[in-house]
Amino acid sequence: MSTPSLPPDHARGTRASNLPDVAPRLPTERGGVAVLGYGGIAASAHLPAYRQHGVGVVGVCGRPGRVEDVQQQFPFVGKVYRDADDLLDDPTVRVVDIATGPDGRAELIRRSLAAGKHVLAQKPLTLDAADLPVLEGLAREASKLGLRVAVNHNARWAPPWRLANLLLRQGRLGQVVGVTHVHDKALPPLTGTHFDRIEHMLLTDYLLHWVDITRFWLLDGSPAGQGEVCRVLALDSRLPGQPPGSLNPWSATIIMQARSGATASIRIPGSATASTPGCPFWVHGTEATLRGSVLLDSDRLSLDDGRSQQELPLTGAWFVDGFAGAMGELLCAVAEDREPENSLTQALGSLRLMFAARDSAERGGAPVDIEPPGA
Repeated sequence: MSTPSLPPDHARGTRASNLPDVAPRLPTERGGVAVLGYGGIAASAHLPAYRQHGVGVVGVCGRPGRVEDVQQQFPFVGKVYRDADDLLDDPTVRVVDIATGPDGRAELIRRSLAAGKHVLAQKPLTLDAADLPVLEGLAREASKLGLRVAVNHNARWAPPWRLANLLLRQGRLGQVVGVTHVHDKALPPLTGTHFDRIEHMLLTDYLLHWVDITRFWLLDGSPAGQGEVCRVLALDSRLPGQPPGSLNPWSATIIMQARSGATASIRIPGSATASTPGCPFWVHGTEATLRGSVLLDSDRLSLDDGRSQQELPLTGAWFVDGFAGAMGELLCAVAEDREPENSLTQALGSLRLMFAARDSAERGGAPVDIEPPGA
């Protein structure tokens, strides 16, 4: 699988720093969006992002009891739909933002395509590996219909991660030899939540953002085809002090190896106690190193070329610019008649690594080999 092509003005430099622009990019025509599923993330991130960046929301569909005050909270929302059929029958809807849980998400993508709509689907697309062939078929079907399906990997537009991605594409690091992430922050409340009932939740849900961005850094920092991950191993474990009622392990580690020989590690040592929490990361290349952090006001990024280290200016934040970035990339792809960078096809590559990590943990950390794309 090749790295998706970079739209021309994603690589433009700013006059102040000659750095790529990390701000969410949206086309002039940014209306006709309908949100299917109105839970916590839609209320706290999707709609605030669309309000901030001028995305026109035709309407919202959610469970009774959840959507009654949506138009009071977000007056720019046009209407509240009775159900999914009501939304999909609306000819003014161009894009369906599927913000439901993973169960049944593939079917909602299918129905949206059948109704002639472009789709932005929340991640993870599914928690069942048996859905992978179905999703591959939906990607082919969308292509036949001339429709675009993107996945809401919004963390790709978190400013430190986005700038790292674009610098890699410019060749500023040479070839990537290693990527490291450490989760140096408390875990969100898990005990008693529906997330705690997901098997290997840290590996199959929480860390998918980290798996996805790492996969793309390996791709962008390697010769064509050499950045693909060929082996994954993972472990998760319960920790001292974990509440007896918690179901999921609070520690997780994922190791990935690319065909180039580059390696990556993603580590949650536990629910960290930290006065200055963040998620530090390192991207080591043959010519330079990036050091940064993301989340909880820890955003930073520096470039070290072996002679000096330069702190790079950042603007914006993952919440909510990342959500505008994911939708904006889909809308730009529709306007420019191309595949979005966060396309369904590309997202399936990250989903396969997620399932490989889960399978490795089930086998006590035994490595899982990944077949080459198209094999």
